[in-house]
Amino acid sequence: MELTTIWFCLIAILWVGYFVLEGFDFGVGMLLPVLTRNEAERRVLINTIGPVWDGNEVWLLVAGGATFAAFPEWYATLFSGFYLPLLLILLALIVRGVSFEYRHKRDRDDWRAWWDRMIFVGSVVPAVLWGVAFANIVRGVDIDAHKEYVGSFVDLLNPFALLGGITTALLFLTHGALFIALKTDGEIRHRARRWQRLLRGPAAGGRRGIRRGGRLLRPRFGRGAVSVLALPPRSLPRDLVGGR
Repeated sequence: MELTTIWFCLIAILWVGYFVLEGFDFGVGMLLPVLTRNEAERRVLINTIGPVWDGNEVWLLVAGGATFAAFPEWYATLFSGFYLPLLLILLALIVRGVSFEYRHKRDRDDWRAWWDRMIFVGSVVPAVLWGVAFANIVRGVDIDAHKEYVGSFVDLLNPFALLGGITTALLFLTHGALFIALKTDGEIRHRARRWQRLLRGPAAGGRRGIRRGGRLLRPRFGRGAVSVLALPPRSLPRDLVGGR
């Protein structure tokens, strides 16, 4: 096996690890205004990811660093061509992290409500744009002889990429609902289970659409390239999927 293949597999593992571990973080953030009814419930949800959300982002740093070290030209083309969406993701992650730290600084409802909205926005934007970015990688983008992206941000928002963004958001929402159901009890857990049952159908539909679209666009690797976007239903905990 060549060294480039080993590095490619390592980088793929790092990205999969990031999406698996950060996915439920984004899902919890997006479900914050939906599953909670008062400040005590909001604190419960935030506390479920409080010890791990910042550690999970280390996977992103390592994946980006490994890409730069092993494939600098790929890194340069990717980060220059996807500059605007990656910038929006970075800003959203910063706002999200600041919100976790600052929402409890003042004992005022309007203060906490403002930061709760920022947590929601800071979770939705990366969840959607990561799907858009990776769907475009599967689809392929136009680059010139100097390996520079020649399109615009609007070109990145093609139907397949938008489907990828919606699918990742639905998958992260489902992942977050499952995580909340595992980490909480009482009424919040029941609400999380209900949302998980509502979300799993659309998430599975988006997954199938991505897989079929990937095979049409890239028959040689369409199946494998998009299989990591979702777990098959049989791999989910039976008691959570069934709602028992």
